[in-house]
Amino acid sequence: MSKRFLTVLLFLLPLLLLSGCGYNQIQKNEEAVFASWADVEATYQRRADLIPNLVETVKAYAAHEKETLQSVVEARAKVGQVNLRGQDLSNPAALQAFQSAQGELSGALSRLLVVAERYPDLKASQNFSDLQHQLEGTENRINVARQRYNEAVQIFNSSIRTFPNNLTNKFLLKLERKEPFKADAGAATAPKVSF
Repeated sequence: MSKRFLTVLLFLLPLLLLSGCGYNQIQKNEEAVFASWADVEATYQRRADLIPNLVETVKAYAAHEKETLQSVVEARAKVGQVNLRGQDLSNPAALQAFQSAQGELSGALSRLLVVAERYPDLKASQNFSDLQHQLEGTENRINVARQRYNEAVQIFNSSIRTFPNNLTNKFLLKLERKEPFKADAGAATAPKVSF
């Protein structure tokens, strides 16, 4: 009976040890990072899809503001050129390039909205108003998606750095920490509003 008990124990012991190693949880956490990154990309894509409509609406009312409109079009094109794949989420430089392109687009859109403020006819246009609300909603969605991505990154990074998961990662998976979104340079300074 003791020999049988030892055989069963020797068979079950590795299974018990493996169940606490965190392998599956680390995999789930990394997949959550990838899924939340896909949500970030989807919200940016929504914004990129709205921009041509916004630009065309503004063009109809403010044809002489071509420079501002051109900067929006160029910033949108630049955003389309900077792609960030799942394996690049551990690369701070790649994430910074992505954020920089998105920041340029945000700045160009801000200038476009200032142009809209100058033209009462444009502000009164229902089409422009609808697009402006859609764009505002999209910016809010982008912010929420970024926050969820950062939460997923924090959970993943914690899971590969805490015991015993860190041993599983070190010897089996060898996954690297993921980079969270960081605030743009100067974001801590409140914008000045003057009338």
